[in-house]
Amino acid sequence: MSKKVFLSGVQPSGKPHIGNYFGAMKQFVELQGEYGGFIIIVDYHALHSLRNAKEMQENIVAVLLDFLAIGLDPKKVTIFKQSDVSEHTELTWIFDTITTMPYLMRAHAFKDAEAKNKEIDVGTFNYPVLMATDILLYSPDLVPVGADQKQHVEICRDIAMKFNNTYGETFKLPEPFIKKNVAVVPGTDGRKMSKSYGNTIPLFAEYEEIKKAVMAIVTDSGGGIPANVFAIHKLVRSEDELKKIYEEKAGKYKELKELLVEDLEKFIAPLRERRKELAKDIPAALAILKKGGEEAKKIAAAKMHEVREKIGVNVY
Repeated sequence: MSKKVFLSGVQPSGKPHIGNYFGAMKQFVELQGEYGGFIIIVDYHALHSLRNAKEMQENIVAVLLDFLAIGLDPKKVTIFKQSDVSEHTELTWIFDTITTMPYLMRAHAFKDAEAKNKEIDVGTFNYPVLMATDILLYSPDLVPVGADQKQHVEICRDIAMKFNNTYGETFKLPEPFIKKNVAVVPGTDGRKMSKSYGNTIPLFAEYEEIKKAVMAIVTDSGGGIPANVFAIHKLVRSEDELKKIYEEKAGKYKELKELLVEDLEKFIAPLRERRKELAKDIPAALAILKKGGEEAKKIAAAKMHEVREKIGVNVY
């Protein structure tokens, strides 16, 4: 019996932080042992916010290096970019013809944009349909997502069911995979760690970057255990061990922060050095991405042949 498959898409949108790692990226590395997998660099999705060709190219390479550095194995997981497989945009159009506008108007991303009175582009409105295509072309069993992305997998399932009911059984219905014990990783200000808040600790940070970020962590003035420091610290050291240390050093915020700096450096340094090594041979990394695209293209082309048969456009 072949392995079950997981799939996830990652936008090429700047440097990852430790919140990205513990919230999602780490799961991909763990899943690759038990499951086969697809990691898609969704560059077409990124066009919503990134409209600079040079920056797009740099970000695509950066994301590729990031995932190779954390331990994704190209022998176990197919890493490719969305734009290398034209079937993504072709199938999106077919799904567009069976998906109603009122249905898509229920999507959170659209409603959020509408509430902020943004000038909403068609791509933002249609985002869940392209995401459904990203998933359904590869028949995954699991789609690891955060709780905020669960609706997109539900939309994907609805679109698959509607196609199957209209044209006959074609698409496997994927399940969202939301890891229960992945808490929201707090940023240096106590809010969710996010680039938009400017409260991050970069995943591949240099020592001085780590130190600067940690020393800026907001603490209360109660003199006890600094909650924000502890919440980040328990990502890289066992909670039981930390409780004893934090009780012994209650109120000694500077010492606790210095300990966190050292523990984060121990965790980050091997990843940082591996990434630097990978960056010395960009052509080798791009060869992995290109090969992944070729492998994905074969699977997507076979599924699209089936779709074209079902909808009746194959007449030759």
